[in-house]
Amino acid sequence: MLILGVDIGGSSIKGAIVDTETGELVTDRYRIDTPHPATPEAVAAILAQLVIHFNWSGLLGCGFPAAIQHGVPRTASNISPAFIGINIERLFSEATKCACYCVNDADAAGMAEMHFGEGLEAGVVLLITIGTGLGTVLFSDGKLLPNTELGHLYLKNGKKAEHHAADAVRKNEDLSWKRWGNRFNNYLNVMEKLFWPDLIILGGGASKKFEKFKKHITVEAPVKPAVFLNQAGIVGAALYAKSKNTLIDR
Repeated sequence: MLILGVDIGGSSIKGAIVDTETGELVTDRYRIDTPHPATPEAVAAILAQLVIHFNWSGLLGCGFPAAIQHGVPRTASNISPAFIGINIERLFSEATKCACYCVNDADAAGMAEMHFGEGLEAGVVLLITIGTGLGTVLFSDGKLLPNTELGHLYLKNGKKAEHHAADAVRKNEDLSWKRWGNRFNNYLNVMEKLFWPDLIILGGGASKKFEKFKKHITVEAPVKPAVFLNQAGIVGAALYAKSKNTLIDR
């Protein structure tokens, strides 16, 4: 089943058509810079551009950087606060003329990895997407705890974790991989002591550079880059749309 998967991030909005039976992208990714300010109307217009680019008229799945409850964002850390309280599934469906289903972006990445990737055989799995912020997702024996948003935890230095150790912070502060790796490792140690995962998976943009910082990681749990790297959000968004549409069909 082919579905258009879209990953809405703080810096870019990326989409591709996904074969949800295999997890493969059947088109190249298409990327558009996230508008600033990233208002509901501006983001909806970008999604409409993606649909036109792919000449798409089927199901649309969107990973969105917020805690989402029944299609409605409840937080907005890397997106306009105007999104809070709006039914984005309705908004995006109207803008694109496609049936659209939205899920937390980190949850989307986790769904892809659990379905096709590294999380298949593990018990408690923690996935962290490292990009503009820090997205998190927790699975226990394959069951998702949605909308964890643990990148917003405050560390001992008084900073939110994502304001201290996101990939955007590394770039903005021009940190070496060693210095940033130590920051990120501190965050991982906090997460391990809270949840004791059997496996930690790293996704998002920084996962492509795992070799540059893995030697600075000291947690006891195995740490692996996501199989889908920065494509996990696209694949997982498509899987989510498929699952929601299947429930409606029943």
